[in-house]
Amino acid sequence: MEPQWENLSPDLRIAVSLEHRFGTDAFLLSDFASAKRKDQVADLGTGCGIIPLLLYKMYHPKIIYGLEIQSAAVSLFSASVKACGLEGRVIPVLGDLREKVLFPDTFDLVTCNPPYQKASHGIISSKTERSAARHELLATLKDVCFSAKRLLKTGGRLCICQRPERLCDAMEAMRQAGIEPKRLRFVAKEPGKAPWLFLLEGKKGAAPFLRVEPALYLYEGEALSPALLQIYRKEHKDEG
Repeated sequence: MEPQWENLSPDLRIAVSLEHRFGTDAFLLSDFASAKRKDQVADLGTGCGIIPLLLYKMYHPKIIYGLEIQSAAVSLFSASVKACGLEGRVIPVLGDLREKVLFPDTFDLVTCNPPYQKASHGIISSKTERSAARHELLATLKDVCFSAKRLLKTGGRLCICQRPERLCDAMEAMRQAGIEPKRLRFVAKEPGKAPWLFLLEGKKGAAPFLRVEPALYLYEGEALSPALLQIYRKEHKDEG
């Protein structure tokens, strides 16, 4: 089946399928991660490659690897990289994050939008790809954090997003891997609503101290909030 194409900007587009798509959380995590120009970045469980492409769009880091275990998703990601002329800057990798696929102690930033539900919770889809995206069938939060520990330089950052009910799990998994939670931001649909997502940054080998940032709201009444619109429209600006 031919992939569907969605435009991320005038010169950047992404191939998707019914099984491998993306949502608002990918934009939120990419904005929160705030990569630097010199950074070497790895995105774990990258799916169709949305986070590497958004990180390139927003920040132009030195190099971005996207690691994904499902070959169909990697094929979509590879098609996007080729269509956008990003060979050598954005690199799809087929592999299991639990294995030693990428170079250790190399990366300044690791990102991951992991499955939100434990394998034993919720209704598991009969579609293998959808199940792996929603449930911890192929990797757990602990797997993600220990993979990030192996990949990150000392002082390097791991940025993830998750559901609020998994906050304790996420912080515990980071600390077990020697990655100290340093920055937390909750995301709610609108003021007065409970958060539906959190964004969490940890640093490898850092001392304890957690900064909680102001909440991010997605809507003002019926309209998208200015904060969300700014994230959607965020484009890299060359310095100088």
